[in-house]
Amino acid sequence: MTRLTGHVDSFAEERLPPPHDMPEVLLSGLAYSQWINAAVELLDRQAEKYANRRCILTAAGKTWTYRQLLEASNRIAAVLVDDLGLQPGNRVLLRAPNGPMLAACWFAVLKAGGIVVTTMPLYRSAELRGMIEKAQVTYALCDARLRDELDRACADVPAVNRLFFNDERAPGDALEGRMASKDGAFANARTAAEDIALIAFTSGTTGTPKAAMHYHRDVMAICDTYCARVLQPDENDLFCGSPPLGFTFGLGGLLLFPVYAGAATLLLERAGPPELLDAVARFGVTTIFTAPLAYRAMAANCASLDLQTLRTCVSAGETLPKAIWDEWNAKTGIRILDGIGSTEMLHIFIGSPVDGVRPGSTGRAVPGYVAEIHDDEGRRVENGIVGRLAVKGPTGCKYLDDVRQKNYVENGWNYPGDAYRRDDDGYFWYVARTDDMIVSAGYNISGPEVEHVLIAHADVKEVAVVGNRDALRETNYVKAFVVLAEGCTPTTEKAQELCDFCKTQIAPFKAPREVEFVAALPRTETGKLQRYKLRSSSR
Repeated sequence: MTRLTGHVDSFAEERLPPPHDMPEVLLSGLAYSQWINAAVELLDRQAEKYANRRCILTAAGKTWTYRQLLEASNRIAAVLVDDLGLQPGNRVLLRAPNGPMLAACWFAVLKAGGIVVTTMPLYRSAELRGMIEKAQVTYALCDARLRDELDRACADVPAVNRLFFNDERAPGDALEGRMASKDGAFANARTAAEDIALIAFTSGTTGTPKAAMHYHRDVMAICDTYCARVLQPDENDLFCGSPPLGFTFGLGGLLLFPVYAGAATLLLERAGPPELLDAVARFGVTTIFTAPLAYRAMAANCASLDLQTLRTCVSAGETLPKAIWDEWNAKTGIRILDGIGSTEMLHIFIGSPVDGVRPGSTGRAVPGYVAEIHDDEGRRVENGIVGRLAVKGPTGCKYLDDVRQKNYVENGWNYPGDAYRRDDDGYFWYVARTDDMIVSAGYNISGPEVEHVLIAHADVKEVAVVGNRDALRETNYVKAFVVLAEGCTPTTEKAQELCDFCKTQIAPFKAPREVEFVAALPRTETGKLQRYKLRSSSR
């Protein structure tokens, strides 16, 4: 059967997993044409209705309307096609902090029929080179402030045609200069629903990043499921958050969802907890996307600020400890929407709307997705039994030419690598990453469960728990890596205090035998904990 495509360059489609390793797709209640360009469906359609409505704001007070974003995207698309010769299916790397130009570039690549590869601002040349080579990138649009690492990455890949913006050193050669010569109109590329729209690299929490590919239809599906059915925003909302647009959690939460709703987004180049709190107070932010530790930091400093506009808070990227949920709710009255998503699935696939939140639970399967708990042989287990989380829905894992596809997809099910249990009401309760279960003296111990206890201690700022090997006894034991709160001194007595504290909250055999105090925990740029590095250091 001939594949329907609008791509001339078939590189990505030729490197999709074989049919028997592809996830089963569920499109119940979702109707899509055979031909979809996600940028057109989102940006062009909304700009027709809301031309003069605010769309993107910056911390400096700059505002782009929907018409301005559309015209900028059209001009960039014209530069890509007319000046650079981009063909549908070519890969385009984007490198910039969150901001209006990055958003315009993202839509422009899709409008031109290209495949967007958005990278994290903090990535260095070696990381960028790996992505360029893996995705066979031929074009790059980059903020000039971040050009040095890209130039170094491209030293051995001269075929990458680079254009820079915000370039004060050579404004005449910058992307903006070329955009000025275009009239703001563009004939959008005709792309198929199953043409690849983006390649997103995983954050490397378990080692070498993988390249996950997503269709134009997938982009629309996360808007029609999580955004429409769980988040339920309206056109008056103002979104803000910490994840870069190169992280699919940020792409959805800070660009796709606000545009889908006809709302606005405040894109911050610096988006730590202080900046997020300031943004709510200054700009009237209603909706925040960030990670669990940011909510804890904000809870400690929000008492003096006016947060009356804030009504929706989404947490993902790591499991949300109930202690943090409780603290944020006590300080603000807001019920955090926890959720689990993945780069492979594009966005959140388990998470409940605010009226269905149960503290400590990740939530129910997002309408449009089906989630079950399976044993190691792929059989569904009874409610209450811990097993492997298995998911199907309108999106699914499609690695670019990677043997690890077989680890993620089995018999049509996506296995994100998490151990969960499901209760009789359909709520899912996180236990651990499947490789974070610690078997000690015959007991199965969840590292995150121990972390959730320790993070509730007033002197603990951050914590990670892994299994360490006792070579003499030939068994594993629980080890905690702890970042202490400011002013606390790391001592043997403090370590014992934390162990004793654990024993008052959970079964004593789960408490750490060893506590190591560290200045910081290893994390990816998106804030995800890299436990594999801690496990390596403990051997």
